[in-house]
This record gives sequence, structure tokens and C-alpha cells, in this order.
Amino acid sequence: MAEIKTAIGLMSGTSMDGIDVALLRTDGRDHVERGPSMGIAYDPAFRNSLKQALDDAKTITERRQRPANLIEIERELTLRHAKAIRIFLKENRIVPADIDVVGFHGQTVLHRPDQALTVQLGDGALLSQETGIAVVYDMRANDMVHGGQGAPLIPIYHASLAATLASTADVQRPVTFVNIGGISNLTFVGTDGSIVAYDSGPGNALIDQWVETHAGIPYDQGGMIASEGRVLSELSDRYLSSPFFTAPKRRSLDRNDFLPPQRRDASLEDGARTLAHVTAAAILKSAGHLPEPPKSFIICGGGRLNRIIMDDLAVLAAEQHAVAITAEAVGLNGDTMEAEAWAYLAVRSLAGLPLTFPATTGVRKPVSGGVFAAPDLAQAAVSVPSG
Repeated sequence: MAEIKTAIGLMSGTSMDGIDVALLRTDGRDHVERGPSMGIAYDPAFRNSLKQALDDAKTITERRQRPANLIEIERELTLRHAKAIRIFLKENRIVPADIDVVGFHGQTVLHRPDQALTVQLGDGALLSQETGIAVVYDMRANDMVHGGQGAPLIPIYHASLAATLASTADVQRPVTFVNIGGISNLTFVGTDGSIVAYDSGPGNALIDQWVETHAGIPYDQGGMIASEGRVLSELSDRYLSSPFFTAPKRRSLDRNDFLPPQRRDASLEDGARTLAHVTAAAILKSAGHLPEPPKSFIICGGGRLNRIIMDDLAVLAAEQHAVAITAEAVGLNGDTMEAEAWAYLAVRSLAGLPLTFPATTGVRKPVSGGVFAAPDLAQAAVSVPSG
């Protein structure tokens, strides 16, 4: 019987809004006990630092390079994650010795799958030293070494959740989990348990950039701005006609692959409404590449809180005789699912189990990945088996 471990997962996504923390007890296989979770927001000044990091990272040609201020930002990011762990443990009356491992995603600042290059800021060795807990980090790189896109990594966790939902009346297979973060991705779990996954298109990033530039606010809360606008078909078609949606091979996306409209293209409200529609339509358009049409879409991530996106998803899914429902509707947590997944992946990594598969990232064979750091190691340089 596989050993059950207690793990913490940390996620700082492409929306750059903060750190999600989640606890999981799992064997990295089919045993999953979801524990407490929390979110800790970044202050505006640090969010601006992360945005600057995106620009600074554009010159990187080798993933360990840290030009301009990236060394300082990486250290600050890591220390903030360490503080998040301490807050989480204190609030839940847990001591570090109770935690077997931390799965640390870090902050993606560059992702160029065509060049086998991905960069996540985050010093796993420093995080381990600061918290006194073992850490697994840098979990995308080994997939790329073996020909994968480096994303998405959470489908194997989605598959384990799908197994627990088999008896839920609202969920019919095939089921597709959709995570709407800065970029959207989907995981298809077939009636036979087969998994297919890939990035599906722009998520919240375009809307966030649009309203921050033109209204000075970080995001369109609940879709309030979009609710006052209308869909501009010409602008919508400009995004949905991208070769990304029709290419025979699915590829993972960088935040800069889809850029926000120009100010002259739309009013604030019409721009927000159109981009909400693009987010929803991109998901259904990308789902056309799946082996069979899903019957259930389970929506996770911050985008599910935008009611305009959810309304559009419900309408578009119904046209394909499917339903689109939030994670909460089936007893899951749509805010912290990615953090949970990173805890799950860390446990799989320790066991040398595959994190990615040919049908999820395009990797040549199933592979594990990650780098292990422990408090008593001066240097985190122990890569897990490649599988």
C-alpha cells in the first residue's frame, strides 16, 4: 500500500493576484483527502514588481538566467511564500513537522514551449530553509526535456477528482475540468478514464489588463463592467480566428500570446464584455479537439466568479447538449484546486510517479519531474527520477 503523505501546495498563477495555499493528504494516486486552504493577496506594489518581471524575463535564453531585477524579485517572492506557509500553519494549528512536503509552483515569467524554455521564479532551497519543510519545485522543466509543452501539469489530479465524482448526479462523463486563470486550460476525462489536456486560450489575463489599463482596477469583479457592455463581433472574431484554435497540434500558451485590444477598439464596457465572451467561446472552440464532446464542464479558477463568462459558457455548452457548472456545485473548491494539485504533484514527484503524459503535454513518454530541497541540504540540486 502506498504511503499517505501530508502536503501543502502553493500556487501563484498568471493573474498575479496572490498566493493560494492548500493542504492535502494523499498517496499521489487515488487517495485524496482535501484539507483547509486559504488565499493571500499581493499588495499593488508587489504586483507591479511581478509585471516588471515579465518584461525583464523577455531577454532570457536559458531558464536559470535572472537578468535585471529578477534575482531580487525571486527572493522576495520566495519569502512571501514562506510567510504564507507560516500564516497558514498558525491559523490551522499545524506545526511544520506535521507536513511531509511542500509543492512550490513559483511565478511563471516566461513560457516558450516551442523553444523548450520555461521560467518559474521561486527558490525552493530558500523556501525549505525558511520553513523547515522539504520542498519539491521546478516541476515543469523535465517535461520539456522529454519533448513536452511543460503545461498543463494538473490533469492527473483532475483525473483523481473525477473518480470521486463518479456517483454525483450533476456530473456526467465525459467530464472536462476547465481552469480559468490568466490563461485557461482544460482536462478531459473520458468514460474509460482516459485523460487529454491542453491550454484552451486566453482566460482572465486579457480582461484584467483591459480594465486595469482603462479603469485603474485590477479585475472586473463579478463581471460588473462587462454586464454594461455588448459583444463586438468584429473584435471577438479577431481573437477566435487565431491559428491557435485550428492548429492540428495543441500548444501551451504564454501570457503574451494573446494581447489586449487597443483603446480605440472599444469602450471600457464593450471591451470587457467582448473579452468575457472570447474567454468562454475559446473554451468551447478548443474543446472541439477532444476525442468526444464533453457532457459536463466543471469550471475552476477565478474566471468562474465572472458571471458573464459563466452565463456565456452555460449557453454555449447547452448548444452542445452539455452543462457548465462551478466546482463548488459538486463540492470542490474552484479557488484552490491548482494549489491542491501542486501538493498532489509533489507527493507523486517524491514517489517518482509520472506528472505528465503524451496526451496532456505532448511529452514523448510519461515522466516525473521536479527538484527536491530539504532544510538540511545546502543546495537544492536533487532531481527526482525522470520516469
